[in-house]
Amino acid sequence: MRISTQSFYEQSLNAMGQQQQALFKVQQQLGTNSKFLTAGDDPVGAARSLGVSQTLAESAQYASSRDHAMLSLSREEGALDSVTSILQNIKTLTVQAGNGTLSDADRNSLATTIQSNLDQLVGVANSDDGNGQFLFGGFKSANAPFAATAGGGVQYVGDQGQRLMQVDVARQMSTSDDGRTVFQSVQGGAGYVASGAAGNTGSGVFGAIGVTDATAANYGKDFTISFAGGNYTVTTKDTPPVVAATGAFTPDTPIAFGGLQISISGKPADGDSFDVSTARNAGTDIFAAIGQLVSALRTPLEGGGDAAQAKLLNALSTANVKVSNAHDNVLTILSSVGSRQNELDALNTSGATRDLQDKSYLSSIQDLDPASAISEFYQRQTSLQATQLTFAKLSSISLMNYL
Repeated sequence: MRISTQSFYEQSLNAMGQQQQALFKVQQQLGTNSKFLTAGDDPVGAARSLGVSQTLAESAQYASSRDHAMLSLSREEGALDSVTSILQNIKTLTVQAGNGTLSDADRNSLATTIQSNLDQLVGVANSDDGNGQFLFGGFKSANAPFAATAGGGVQYVGDQGQRLMQVDVARQMSTSDDGRTVFQSVQGGAGYVASGAAGNTGSGVFGAIGVTDATAANYGKDFTISFAGGNYTVTTKDTPPVVAATGAFTPDTPIAFGGLQISISGKPADGDSFDVSTARNAGTDIFAAIGQLVSALRTPLEGGGDAAQAKLLNALSTANVKVSNAHDNVLTILSSVGSRQNELDALNTSGATRDLQDKSYLSSIQDLDPASAISEFYQRQTSLQATQLTFAKLSSISLMNYL
């Protein structure tokens, strides 16, 4: 079969061009360390590779969210640690204020110290995260959540929104707690709080509240103990009120009602009353409770007699219970913060394990085997060189060389 010179050249050039393309493809694979350069090289592998890459990208975003969540929780943890220290100081000062040897000046000095602690507490409650977002404002995090009122109190102006962050595929986590939950709430098991009426004129001083029967019919209700003619009457705060107990008053003898009992010493005057309410209904605002404590300590006792002393002791007892309840509430929230941090650590560990598995699978799909690729490169390079030499030899053959 005769082959024309033109056909010979065309076939030779086509063969060398194909080999050059194959060699160039291997070079690109070596340069990118990938088995396929386009989806057309391996449609199934490319689709799987894209899916795994998207999974890894999502995992990286979740990891970034967990880092932000951990930072927010760490800042809240630091603020709550400060709150617990302040409340513990106030509890210590409250106990100290009950010392009967203190003068009005001494108590006024303690009131000043407690007021300073209250100011610090408000400052911590208005802590921000360093980026202008307040920790305890709920969704209203752009403004300070606690503001001073005209009467000298503190008002919560935030909301109870929870700032959630997607920290894993099926897990959203709250990265903060609102101020009302932290500073104006108590735990469900806080029990009861007793307090004396502001208008009491007798010397009655209440003791601790004991629970005798949590299954009693009136247990869990709020009560008022009133005195008249040497007798006491305990009524619920229902509408209309229900008489829960009545009898002759004997100092230091427990008064039982609604599954509770309380002892009152001294001599209550006719018309005096005491409130025994669940902690949730007795006033859960810790700022208000501390403010009332400061006011009680600044009220002079000199010339007030036993009634003034009784009012102070009752105010101190009420404040001590409320501060203890607030302290327990903050500790519970602090424990919740720690639990969320532990969960983030666990999610980071499991996320890192998944990433390692996904990266290994992705590598098996798209990563090039260097040894095989290099071997193929040299093979194709040698083949191309041989083709080029053959073409050069054959193209130089002419009849003129034999004439």
